[in-house]
Amino acid sequence: MDRLTDTAPETGARTGAAPALEVTGLTYSYPDGHRALRGIDLRVAPGERVAVLGPNGAGKTTMTLHLNGVLRAEAGRIAVGGLEVADGNLKEIRRRVGLVFQDPDDQLFMPTVREDVAFGPANFGLRGAELADRVHAALDAVGMAGHADRSPLHLSGGQRKRVALATVLACRPEILVLDEPSSNLEPVARRELAEVLVDLGGTMLMVTHDLPYALQLCPRSVLIDDGTVVADGPTAELLADTDLLARHRLELPYGFRVP
Repeated sequence: MDRLTDTAPETGARTGAAPALEVTGLTYSYPDGHRALRGIDLRVAPGERVAVLGPNGAGKTTMTLHLNGVLRAEAGRIAVGGLEVADGNLKEIRRRVGLVFQDPDDQLFMPTVREDVAFGPANFGLRGAELADRVHAALDAVGMAGHADRSPLHLSGGQRKRVALATVLACRPEILVLDEPSSNLEPVARRELAEVLVDLGGTMLMVTHDLPYALQLCPRSVLIDDGTVVADGPTAELLADTDLLARHRLELPYGFRVP
């Protein structure tokens, strides 16, 4: 693995606190026998924002679907805040790990924005004023509080992305996991979403092909290819290594220069 200079925040091992996320030896094969993950190791400290980069088919999304038990590994271990991803813990794991899918329509299915955002916390037992407050806070955080009574079908693509994010924030996850958040967004919507994500703070894992977006939002990146982590380090250093990017079929936009 190409190990770049380590400037990540101190991990739980140094501070005495559990890592926000610890993945060890994660291995997974699809039903057709294709080996998608080949021993992924990843450690994320509380408060870190980490981009997960790699070419199509590298295993990035497959890895994220293991983090809250959507997929189950054939080998390896995952722990979120010290709690292992295991059958008896899945309800709490799915509260702790908020997964925002690439297509917001995979998460928006209720008649109104308010009902969509209320769905998750209601499933975790919230009711009445507490639920209403949670919904309002989540929508306010993404700049969509004024659209609570609208149908998601009548929103722009960027607005739907932010509502999908709000559906996850309403559950108050410990880790926010985003799959290609900037895909299919016009430049203004892309910028608006980035501003929301920066303001949120907290621990974030972002799967993306959008290398400038990774640089803007995530101080650290890991590069996955063929089911393994092949590089891990500061995003700016990783993106400045053009040979590394070329070896793993990644490329910055024409004319873009890493500061």
